[in-house]
Amino acid sequence: MAQASKALLLPVIGITVFLVIWSIAANSINTSLGKFPGPVAVAEQFGALYQEHNAERVKAEAFYERQDKRNAARLEVDPSYVVKVRAYTGKETFVDQIFTSLVTVMSGFILAAAIAIPMGIWMGLSPTLNAALNPIVQIFKPVSPLAWLPLVTMVVSALYVSPDPMVSKSFINSLLTVTLCSLWPMMINTSLGVANIDSDLVNVSRVLRLSPLTHIQKIVLPASIPLIFTGMRLSLGVAWMVLIAAEMLAQNPGLGKFVWDEFQNGSSESLARIMAAVVVIGLIGFLLDRGVLALQRWFSWDKSKS
Repeated sequence: MAQASKALLLPVIGITVFLVIWSIAANSINTSLGKFPGPVAVAEQFGALYQEHNAERVKAEAFYERQDKRNAARLEVDPSYVVKVRAYTGKETFVDQIFTSLVTVMSGFILAAAIAIPMGIWMGLSPTLNAALNPIVQIFKPVSPLAWLPLVTMVVSALYVSPDPMVSKSFINSLLTVTLCSLWPMMINTSLGVANIDSDLVNVSRVLRLSPLTHIQKIVLPASIPLIFTGMRLSLGVAWMVLIAAEMLAQNPGLGKFVWDEFQNGSSESLARIMAAVVVIGLIGFLLDRGVLALQRWFSWDKSKS
């Protein structure tokens, strides 16, 4: 109980001190749009943004009701009429853009994991392949997403040509940019984890004459899980930061575009709205990291990993 109380009390104290410092500092900072928003102003904007979301949902429901009534009336007059259903084209709310960013970042991260983890295992098992590919990894690892985005945009525009695309080009652009920037931490940590497996485990596998696939399943993956998940946590953090930057630069739907639009709007509430988005971005990043950590504890034999 004492440990649990301490574990709960210390974060509460830290957050409280931070809020007090933030409030004092905000009152002393004047900008062209007024005072820098403090915790109270940001909290008020959370309420306002949620109300805007609910109002937009009401408009969407009314739109679809009117559309259903029009289609029903046309069918009564002409039973052969082909019903046309149009999607509501109202603006994306703050809540909508949160979900848009989450879907994009997880799609890019999963694609990166599907490439990086098998490649990392292969590199860890083969010193020759690792020596051949490591220079390429080290060259592309530090490349900024702002450098990848124009290239990705041009390639997607050239190759993804369809009169009725399943997903928008903006989604593909953001997804591929996230994938390219989050490949490397996973690949490096996976290969390092595989290459550093205890030699006794490798010898056991040889004595038992395990097949290559069984060796990977029974020896390689369990032994290298800690470093694989370390790479995944690093990659997901990178992916989240990259996505926000890409959305701001390319004006793709999501939290990054919300921040940029509010910055360009320049209203008296814009700073508080931007700060609200910053808080949400940080909170989502923290929750994503905790989610991967929970998966690591579930997959790993060592449940004490933190």
